[in-house]
Amino acid sequence: MAEIIQRDGTWTFDGDTVRIVPGGKAHPVRQELGETAVPLQAVAGISFEPDRKGGRLRLRLRGGACPVLRAADGRLKDGADPYVLTVEKDRTGVAEYFVDEVRNALLIEQVPDGPVDRFLLPGPALPVSGGGGDGTASFDGESVRLTWNWKAEESKTAGGPTTFPLSRIAGVRWMPSIGLENGYLRFEPVEGAVSAPPKYDTYALDLWGMSKKEHTAVLVAAAVLMRLPGARAAPAAPEAAPALALTKGDGPAPVSPPAGDHDTLLRRLRELGELHRAGVLTDEEFSTAKQAVLRSM
Repeated sequence: MAEIIQRDGTWTFDGDTVRIVPGGKAHPVRQELGETAVPLQAVAGISFEPDRKGGRLRLRLRGGACPVLRAADGRLKDGADPYVLTVEKDRTGVAEYFVDEVRNALLIEQVPDGPVDRFLLPGPALPVSGGGGDGTASFDGESVRLTWNWKAEESKTAGGPTTFPLSRIAGVRWMPSIGLENGYLRFEPVEGAVSAPPKYDTYALDLWGMSKKEHTAVLVAAAVLMRLPGARAAPAAPEAAPALALTKGDGPAPVSPPAGDHDTLLRRLRELGELHRAGVLTDEEFSTAKQAVLRSM
């Protein structure tokens, strides 16, 4: 089993699942999401990005596999992304080993890196709540409730908290605040989109970006999204999805060997892994032999 323990969190990999546990001082989004078990079939790739202070482990999921990433639509910063781990300088070797183990498993199991047609992760546990700005959103699996605070406009507070069943929701969109632009968590009713700005819309939270806690609204969006009819349809595949990298560096990927040779090399990788786990091969011997096989591929 591969494991890396950092202040930012702990990642473990047992050959089938990448288990992610956020650190005590991790971003509120990651803390609220809690422990996440990512099945290998949901993984498209993994990389280690070194820098002066250490680097980052980044797990890349297949399109449509995670409801949180689907709701965020690429707008989560690294600090809030549950699939990014800050690595300290003295643990870069462990991070590289972790990457090798996951990549080898992806190769052996022949996991495709394209999008999926259903969510492969369960998303936030219910009930879930989050937000900030002019109120808080909560969802229990059946109804959404928006509770306003003293900062909300009178058009919202006059009627008290807003509650509506899932059956009245046609869509949901989360947008974080960017620069001087406010963000929002907006639910689109089945009757049609509301034209009013989020600060006046009783189906929306107005997010000001005053604290990291506001980003937890994306978890409410994810929980609602995965329960909407038709929400599991995967997004279109990117125009040029990168192939799984098998070597360190940025050079071009090697040409694939013929199918027969490919199968032989996969069997060799499995045999090396079994010998290593049995203690026949040392860590150094296993690493040297494994790299030789990967170079052949």
